[in-house]
Amino acid sequence: QGQLVESGGGLVQAGGSLTLSCAASGLSFSSYTMAWFRQAPGKEREFVAGISRSGITTAYAGSVKGRFTISRDNAKNIVTLQMNSLKPEDTAVYYCTAGNSNGDRKPTSYDYWGQGTQVTIST
Repeated sequence: QGQLVESGGGLVQAGGSLTLSCAASGLSFSSYTMAWFRQAPGKEREFVAGISRSGITTAYAGSVKGRFTISRDNAKNIVTLQMNSLKPEDTAVYYCTAGNSNGDRKPTSYDYWGQGTQVTIST
């Protein structure tokens, strides 16, 4: 049974940086597209960033493009989200997910989900 475990969330001031990591186990990591989603209170879960199986192709939500960077290490079964220039509106629970979506941005296209990590940005 595949498992994803996120880490790295926390409280930072606006303009600061955080790095989220997601460790995968129990699945063939390099066979899956990986992505990060987030969900703020009272809002739907939304796509943040995705990365192809090889790591060559990435995609970002317009709201984070240029500030966030997704990467993966298939040898270590880890996907990372580097978040810079953070804004209060980035506050949310961030989820790591794995699927065979080929770039799809719908949560229903992903098979495995982590438990989420809270990111809070203060003004």
